[in-house]
Amino acid sequence: MLAEPRAPVSHSSVRGAREVHVADSLSGLEIEPLSAAGLVADLGSGAGLPGLVLAACRPDAHFDLVESVGRKCEFLRDAVARMSLGNVAVVCRRSEEWAAGEGREAYDAVTVRAVGPLATVAELASPLLREGGVLVAWKGARSEEEEADVARAASRLALEPVEVRAVRPYPGSRGRHIHLLRKNGPTPNGLPRRPGMAAKRPFGPEQH
Repeated sequence: MLAEPRAPVSHSSVRGAREVHVADSLSGLEIEPLSAAGLVADLGSGAGLPGLVLAACRPDAHFDLVESVGRKCEFLRDAVARMSLGNVAVVCRRSEEWAAGEGREAYDAVTVRAVGPLATVAELASPLLREGGVLVAWKGARSEEEEADVARAASRLALEPVEVRAVRPYPGSRGRHIHLLRKNGPTPNGLPRRPGMAAKRPFGPEQH
């Protein structure tokens, strides 16, 4: 998957793929609602992490890899074919566009790794999740600021922070954590906002 020359990762990432990226992706299987989810959206899939790794381990579940960059979509489609994954589809769309249509409130779980601040990814995930569905977000060291931001934004997103779990140590883990948030109601009016707004003007940060 990651040795393909067109893969959107660095050479150093390729060398450390097994010990860092794959192991990091697999840590999500310890999150019970994700390991039981039947329909999962992986946002900003890029090189297929964690989506492709999780899909290979969960043939009983369906994964939509949501990616807006064309060359990355091409890589993902090729990787899916090479891995013979019949439970994966590549959605080459902005997540906001997908959430406004076919993807709206469709998913049991949304996964996000290395995409952006928690408040931003929570806003992108909310309209994709059914009520009771979960956002599983991979992050590095814990950030009090990011956690405070997402807590302030929670009521506007119908998401509630549930748990922050340190991943089981593996080579290169360096204090990584997984954040679990649960959808606790219908998608609020006004979500999704137009593409780019969640990153440009997130709901959580305090205005000065």
